[in-house]
Amino acid sequence: MFEHIDAYPGDPILTLNENFAKDPRDDKVNLSVGIYYDDEGRLPVMRAVREAEAQLLAEPAAKPYLPMAGLAAYRDAVQSLVFGDASTARAEGRIATVQTLGGSGALKVGADFIKRYFPDAKVWVSDPTWDNHRFIFERAGFVVGTYPYYDEATGGLKFDAMLSAIRDLPAKSVVLLHACCHNPTGVDLNDAQWVELIGVMKARGLLPFIDMAYQGFGAGLDADAFAIRELVRQNVPAFVANSFSKNFSLYGERCGALSVICASAETAGRVLGQLTSAVRANYSNPPTHGANIVARVLTTPTLRQSWQDELASMCGRIERMRVAIHARLRGNVPDAMLARYLDQRGMFTYTGLSAEQVDVLREHHGVYLIRSGRMCVAALNDRNLEAAANAIGEVLSKEIA
Repeated sequence: MFEHIDAYPGDPILTLNENFAKDPRDDKVNLSVGIYYDDEGRLPVMRAVREAEAQLLAEPAAKPYLPMAGLAAYRDAVQSLVFGDASTARAEGRIATVQTLGGSGALKVGADFIKRYFPDAKVWVSDPTWDNHRFIFERAGFVVGTYPYYDEATGGLKFDAMLSAIRDLPAKSVVLLHACCHNPTGVDLNDAQWVELIGVMKARGLLPFIDMAYQGFGAGLDADAFAIRELVRQNVPAFVANSFSKNFSLYGERCGALSVICASAETAGRVLGQLTSAVRANYSNPPTHGANIVARVLTTPTLRQSWQDELASMCGRIERMRVAIHARLRGNVPDAMLARYLDQRGMFTYTGLSAEQVDVLREHHGVYLIRSGRMCVAALNDRNLEAAANAIGEVLSKEIA
């Protein structure tokens, strides 16, 4: 019956992480998987999360199914955080929001919805993008193309080429964009570029799909949502996926949401109904525990302030690691290649290492990166920084020589 089924090659990131766990070397360094670790190399439990969870556990209650759309308090808190309390679209009821199984679940629900109502659309993603973007939309039945994004030579953005390519797309094409802290490159658009790009998408009748998995890890909670709020300002219909895995350190609770910016409250009501239909077809109802934690933190002033302060501290630690590895590599690699460690932002940096160099790092030095050269800067700390920098410097110096 199943002889025709081919073997799954594995997810390149998760498989690499599994191989790291099997590596017997004591001095190995894992800079591959996209997880924030603290100075001790541990996955943190944020203070506000710990307190909110303790409060919830002290209030034992039944655990019924949530509505298909999710926990009402959570959905409202998501809209407040993503769109801002002063959002006109939110005040007018023009945003349809459902709770999802993390950011990936939001992408999946959105992909299913779009395939049903825009069956002939093609999806366009940045070159490069997170591997799962292509996988999710292709599995939903879409043809997925790419638009120019990352400049290998400079470690920056090919904005003119990106804008030109998007300007030429057919109307109702779906354009997937990263709100901030672009994965895998760490290269973002500035505010002026966002304004120009959104104007082009509006004029061309394109459908933006914004993925915001790292709100708070770039320029700040509000600044990182600039593109989303600009879409509202320019009255552009759009999909927005967001996740609390990273900024709440709640990876295993699968807390995410999908929001759709609509032209009217009446339209938003119909869209919400069909989003819940897509949820029903996938997993029926979202989970309760993580949503309650997030809602409790975001709606309790003292907990929210504690969360924001700790998130800012986490972001500051990443910046400190960027500065530190930049300083350790100076003299071993050209300044043009070094600049990206400071210019790029968020959890990731594209190091400029080739796949072959990454293989050498892993096999000879026990330093694990994705074969694209992506480094998770958030996994660096004062204990592993020197080993990682020395290994990268040695590999790059040999190549330059």
